[in-house]
Amino acid sequence: MGSIQPDPAPKRVVIAGGAQGIGRALARVLLETGHWVYIFDINEGELNHTVDTHLKQYTNADPPKLRANVCDMRDEKAIKTTIANASQFFQHNIDVLVNMGGISTPQWKEGATMEDEATLGQWRAFMDTNLTAPFIISQCCIPYMKIQEGTTKGDKATAQDLSLAGPCIIHIGSFRAHQSDPNQEGYAASKAGLLGLMQAMSISCERWGIRVNLVAPGRIKVAHESKQGDEEGKGWEEQVSEGDIDMHPVNRAGRPADVIEAVMYLMNAGFVTGVDITVDGGALRKKNK
Repeated sequence: MGSIQPDPAPKRVVIAGGAQGIGRALARVLLETGHWVYIFDINEGELNHTVDTHLKQYTNADPPKLRANVCDMRDEKAIKTTIANASQFFQHNIDVLVNMGGISTPQWKEGATMEDEATLGQWRAFMDTNLTAPFIISQCCIPYMKIQEGTTKGDKATAQDLSLAGPCIIHIGSFRAHQSDPNQEGYAASKAGLLGLMQAMSISCERWGIRVNLVAPGRIKVAHESKQGDEEGKGWEEQVSEGDIDMHPVNRAGRPADVIEAVMYLMNAGFVTGVDITVDGGALRKKNK
């Protein structure tokens, strides 16, 4: 039997949507554990705070471990420029892509329902940001991720060193792909589409030696992972309510760390592809009263 060993080499990780929330927490954990990180986000204020204040020790390191830029995920040209910048920072090699970015507010705006024709524009925004953008970002990253060396079997790349997990793409979906509250058609459909995208990509990317998986968070408390949270000294615990405890069989609300643990597992799970991991504290299994 082979021994279980972690990937010995630091990874070069791109995080789409890393300015705040789970993305920011993931960037911090990756940097603390020796990896290099490139993040991008549309929120310039949060991104600048994360890079220049919250994680400045990694930005100012010699050599720097962290770089970032502002990017509108609905702008194809901006995405292409951003990934080109990331590849240059990583010396033209990307090991991991985490597609974290997207519209996180699940309901239609201002209490609208799908009966309102005005929601069509919001529908398109959900699809462009939560589904099309991860496809384009992945498409741009693949040339810098695919295995270039090693043996080949037919036209497929084959990893020679089984101790290495190899490159991987991790989409961040939602348990709303399986269970929805009222007025979440746009959000739920985009996240369900992301699940289908992951499954198809895991087969298509086989030839390049790239694994593709998905993590589907449930209700995760993230307000403290922000500029305001830092300035006000907010923590995770003060966001938890009795309702959060009641709706989860694990008897607590979700933390960014819960999602990060799943992401870190998939980064190093060399025999896992085409899999979605739901991190929701058992909420999908509990019948509403």
